[in-house]
Amino acid sequence: MTSALPRTCVLTVAVLTALAALPAHAETAAQPTTLDRVEVTAAETTDAARKALARVPGAGNVIDLAKVAQGRVGGTADVLAYQPGISAQSPGNEGTKVSIRGSGINRGPGAHASGIAVSLDGLPLTAAGGTPYELLEPLWLSRVDVLRGANGFERGALALGGAINYVSRSGRDAPGLELHYEAGSRGYQKRSLGYGGVQDAVDYYFAYTDTEFDGYQKHASGDGKGAMANIGWQINPDLQTRFFLRYRETNHETPGRLTRAQIRNDPRAANPANLAIDAKRPQPGSTWIGNMTTLQLDEDSSLQAGLVYHKYPMDLNESLYRQQLDYANLNATLDYLRRHTLFGHDSVTTLGLRVTHDLDADVRETLRFASNGYPAGTHTRDFSHHGTDSTLHVSNELQLSDALRVQTGLALVQTRRTVEVTWPRTDARLNERDWDYAPRLGFTWQASPAAQWFGNLSRSVEPAHPWSMIWGSNQYFAAGNGASSGRQRAPVELDNQTATTLELGARGEGRIGRWELTGYYAHVNHELLSVEVVPVPNLFIAENNASPTVHRGIEAGLDSTLWQGGTGRLSLRQAYTFSDFRYRHDDRFGDNRLPGLPVHFYQAELRYDHASGAYAALNTEYASRVFVDYANSVRADSHLIFGSRVGFDAPSGRWQGWLELRNLGDRHYAATVTPGYDDGGRDVARSTPGEGFGVYAGVRLRFE
Repeated sequence: MTSALPRTCVLTVAVLTALAALPAHAETAAQPTTLDRVEVTAAETTDAARKALARVPGAGNVIDLAKVAQGRVGGTADVLAYQPGISAQSPGNEGTKVSIRGSGINRGPGAHASGIAVSLDGLPLTAAGGTPYELLEPLWLSRVDVLRGANGFERGALALGGAINYVSRSGRDAPGLELHYEAGSRGYQKRSLGYGGVQDAVDYYFAYTDTEFDGYQKHASGDGKGAMANIGWQINPDLQTRFFLRYRETNHETPGRLTRAQIRNDPRAANPANLAIDAKRPQPGSTWIGNMTTLQLDEDSSLQAGLVYHKYPMDLNESLYRQQLDYANLNATLDYLRRHTLFGHDSVTTLGLRVTHDLDADVRETLRFASNGYPAGTHTRDFSHHGTDSTLHVSNELQLSDALRVQTGLALVQTRRTVEVTWPRTDARLNERDWDYAPRLGFTWQASPAAQWFGNLSRSVEPAHPWSMIWGSNQYFAAGNGASSGRQRAPVELDNQTATTLELGARGEGRIGRWELTGYYAHVNHELLSVEVVPVPNLFIAENNASPTVHRGIEAGLDSTLWQGGTGRLSLRQAYTFSDFRYRHDDRFGDNRLPGLPVHFYQAELRYDHASGAYAALNTEYASRVFVDYANSVRADSHLIFGSRVGFDAPSGRWQGWLELRNLGDRHYAATVTPGYDDGGRDVARSTPGEGFGVYAGVRLRFE
């Protein structure tokens, strides 16, 4: 294992050097990428976001939803496709499993996600209990900003995977009335109505969207509907405020995981245990109300404050037990930025506070079916798992020369966890408060007008979710406690997951196009890993701190113009991610790979755009085999799939239409894997199937 790192580093440096040496197009050389600092808001353009990314001493992605919407946009997996360093795979519903640099590798699809700090318009969505997904409707977005790894530092995002900020459409970038409809295989339909505009100092955007689908597997149908609003008010030249509202209801059946043999031979089947209990996941209505206000204190300093209330009840019916969850958060941000001189050099200092606080995180558990002499509906437990995460961070960016900038920073993290079973009442209660820290040192070096090097050495901190301290507990009610017998009775303590990560990379434009290449090495302690101990119907997934692990990898992206003439352009975009996640000399598993994600993941699209607005594309996705247990005794198969799409964007912007074909060869493959402990070579149901061959079409009309 240790000999692989030097070879990887040598390869990374060699390729980066070759790329940096490539001459740029003449027009690129005339526009250096070293730019003044740009403060990006929800209404600003994708180009401005890319310029802001160029100042970050690490890797990131800026995703333009106008490009994504030229095909099916069913969920987050469609939004995050073709992006280096990001794995996003759907189990057939909205519960997409998203991972960056191995973050959340332990999570199955559909669970509240871990390892990435997610925001909506700069306001925290991720709280102590993880990241819910039902509010991430793609048609409500203008773009997505991703800061991979420790590069979300200035946003108070200290998780291993970094930060994702979903930016809403506004009246400034989506004026007029817009109608959107798409439909396709297996009962898929999505309808959306949006309206935006600007009236003097106020801009506004409102949208309603609903979705329905039958699903690829049996027992996989679902639906969702909701509305959003984004209203901004420029009160005076120095003061701006923006209000956000999102409401959405979702419901889907849960078909369950399959064996490798089933994936190969009958991927549309449902897990018999899920069928027997009619497993499903209703989320009766999530409400998000937020405000972000920015005050320009003077020419060189600004203050930005954000506050959001988020209520998201759940009604889990995915095991023998019904669990009704009352979730609500109050989250806040406060950021002060000042430009000044330091040691005679231009400098920018940022001071920020990010707080997420559980107002409610209480669960009532009852029997869904008659069991052990107790009728359906019998009360089995009440428990609560509350958390508060507070991050105070300060950073400084110092411009030592026209080419070299250095960033330093330090964050202090306080976490509070209060977890207990409240009925039947026990004396076992976890009430802990912990402090941690995260320093950061990074640089950007503009080697030429068309090539920039960057790097950072950072520490990440990820506390355990409060719910994992009780849901995965190994302490149970003994026999004689009625219907509560055999259920977890007390929480367990879990340490913060921490990692020290070295990242080096480069990005720019040359003869080969716009490119980026990044290598990283993370030394992880107390990694939070989970394992399915008991399958459905009595589902039990335990989480614990692992022995030391290593996460290392390479992330590469390339967007090339292969040919350009007076009538059109032929382009190729590619994204490759190499992921090597291992134990470090574990007593039982040695240097085994961590299960759940492929070592090699590649996506590409070859596309022709005609000057008239017509376009045609051929795309592909490859993923290598994936271990499904920590003992590395079984692997899910690799896959190589192809798709295509054709469409037309009217030059006037008034209408758009497209036709998309997915998985042209109807290849059977595993989209996601939920890890087991040691399957001893047995073929256990741990995978959800990827979507088979499908045909989809859509149209968008705009009236101003």
